[in-house]
Amino acid sequence: MYTNRMLLSCISFLSTLQVLAAQHIRPIDPCEAIAGKKWALPREVRACFTSFPLDLIIKENVIEVVNKTLAFHTSVNYQIKAPPPFEHDVHEDLHADLARMRESYYSSDFDFHLDVYRSFKRVNDGHCGVYNLCYDSLYVTYLPIPLVLLTGENGSQHVHIAPEAFQVASAEFGDEIEFWQQALPGDLKGKLASLSGATVHMINGEDPFVAVNSNALVTGGYQSFATRQNSFFATYYRGPDNWQYSMGNFAQLVHPLVDSVDLTIQLVGGVVNHTLTLPYRSRFGSASKNFTDSASYRANNCIATNSTNGYDAYASSVQQVFHTSPISLFQQQPAVSPEEARKQPMNVMLDGIPLSDISLPEHLQPALSPLEPSYSVAQFYLLNDNITGVLALGSFSAKNFTEFGLSLLSGLQKLTADGAKQLIVDVTNNGGGYICIAHWLHRIIVGPKDTTVPQAGLDTMTRASPLAQLIVKAIQDGGDPEDQLLYNPVQWTNASHLPFSAHSDWLKPHNVTINGREDAFSQRIGQECQPFRWNAPDNALFDPKRVAIVSNGRCGSSCSLFSITMSKEEGVTTVVVGGKNDIRQQYCGTVGGQSTGFSSIDTEIKTTKLKNHALAPPDFMTNSVQGITWRLGFGIDDPREPEEWQEHNADINFPLTAKTVNNPVAIWEHIVDKVFALSMPLFHVQGL
Repeated sequence: MYTNRMLLSCISFLSTLQVLAAQHIRPIDPCEAIAGKKWALPREVRACFTSFPLDLIIKENVIEVVNKTLAFHTSVNYQIKAPPPFEHDVHEDLHADLARMRESYYSSDFDFHLDVYRSFKRVNDGHCGVYNLCYDSLYVTYLPIPLVLLTGENGSQHVHIAPEAFQVASAEFGDEIEFWQQALPGDLKGKLASLSGATVHMINGEDPFVAVNSNALVTGGYQSFATRQNSFFATYYRGPDNWQYSMGNFAQLVHPLVDSVDLTIQLVGGVVNHTLTLPYRSRFGSASKNFTDSASYRANNCIATNSTNGYDAYASSVQQVFHTSPISLFQQQPAVSPEEARKQPMNVMLDGIPLSDISLPEHLQPALSPLEPSYSVAQFYLLNDNITGVLALGSFSAKNFTEFGLSLLSGLQKLTADGAKQLIVDVTNNGGGYICIAHWLHRIIVGPKDTTVPQAGLDTMTRASPLAQLIVKAIQDGGDPEDQLLYNPVQWTNASHLPFSAHSDWLKPHNVTINGREDAFSQRIGQECQPFRWNAPDNALFDPKRVAIVSNGRCGSSCSLFSITMSKEEGVTTVVVGGKNDIRQQYCGTVGGQSTGFSSIDTEIKTTKLKNHALAPPDFMTNSVQGITWRLGFGIDDPREPEEWQEHNADINFPLTAKTVNNPVAIWEHIVDKVFALSMPLFHVQGL
């Protein structure tokens, strides 16, 4: 006979079994496992990302939006097979890829996105890409050992762990450094600092350049293979507030796809090799939205927001104009005013990893005092020789467009007033920005001449797709009374640099055949920047023969527009720093003429009441961004073809050593000796 106590015990035991059973059968939520954590293992993040099956409605939505928006991308048929010298670097048929994706099976939504992301990366065009805030840099995956390519006294080159690696990692990663300290094997445990400067003999059991070249095949962004090689390595650039450090594609990854790396290294001063496995760690992105489980992760990061798609510029709820667009998170430029970005034509690179806010170690930052006119990404220095001025220009964009342009003029004038007779313009990792800033800088350096007035850039063309022609027709019929839209003829000039009339059919198609495909483009479009907002000087500030443009090759968009015209028209010297010595270096890449994205094109469509047209893309259902090249610049050497596909070989490939790597002033001083010491004598520039 059971007592009450025994009965209660049985009930309690059965209740416990029920709870345990419920816990056992409850599905594991891999996103809940990492929710709220700043750091996670890549495999843990991957488990969250891949836990969502692909919704076929979402798949079709993405493919349809992207397919129809490509009608506005100038280069889609060129990129099927680029002409020499890039015929081996660019050969991607995006429409064919999207058709393949439509018929393909994917085990998860993440796998589908990776296919889209990688396909667009293969066009090696930093303006053209598809990004999704649900996955791209939601977590950024790191190693604490960025790599550099150093050259010895005998000219031999070897991959090294950056000499400054531990300083960068300990300052940026804080307490997480202990994780990597303890991951080191044997006598190296706790001695992460000892790895700085080490020679890297093998990566994953192979020569390091196997990894470098594999990355160059997938990183995208630039046509030149050499430039994509350079992206593997750590570099510096001037940010809006300070000098910044880019970890490179080895030590900083967009997606959590790699768990660890095997290295064979030789420590500085050592005689034996060490083999070790170092794990990657994934850090929650600064722009990512917090979540607690799978449902909130999707709701907060993966669904289209009120600024994902375009808007009718004349609708009553026009406050969307002032929202920061999601595309700005991927643009390789500092934050700019949304209103200014809407008014000023831009040409700027996109990438899956936002601009880094990691600081360049203090001992590598210029100890020289910047001149007073310095502003944001534009810093002016006079080197200790008292004749060499430096403009360190991290972007062609800054927060205040007017102040930015004025600072460039004031800074260059201050340099000449202080005795500078030669100029270094350091555009390392400059992703572009305002087109008219590129034109302005060209004009004020070399003065008024036939290459700067009335046009200090490149003539351009835009694609005359059927829907684009309908947008122009709607504008001609009064669809843009306040002249806000890209396709409004009053925004542009013709080949003679004369403004189009308000009723001009400026997009009347000029038919061409590209790679066997019929295509159509606008007539030649002239300059869009003059008269400038600022008063330009009457004379040159520097002789172009005593100007050097310096970068690691990662100079894109408006940076390319500036560098190409300065090199090909004015004869300035171009220098690429740190490239492989047996590969021809290109001083810039991804030229374009003007870049934009889906949301801007969607605004043109909605404002002209064409959203229901069969050719119009629907709204994105996902938290996605699509970038395109909207205008393409005509060439200088061959003015009949786009500059995008022409040579930009650097005059000098400047090798880096342990003493100069990521040390801007040391690089500038050595370049003075390399570029200016053996060149023509200094002479007086008229008006100075």
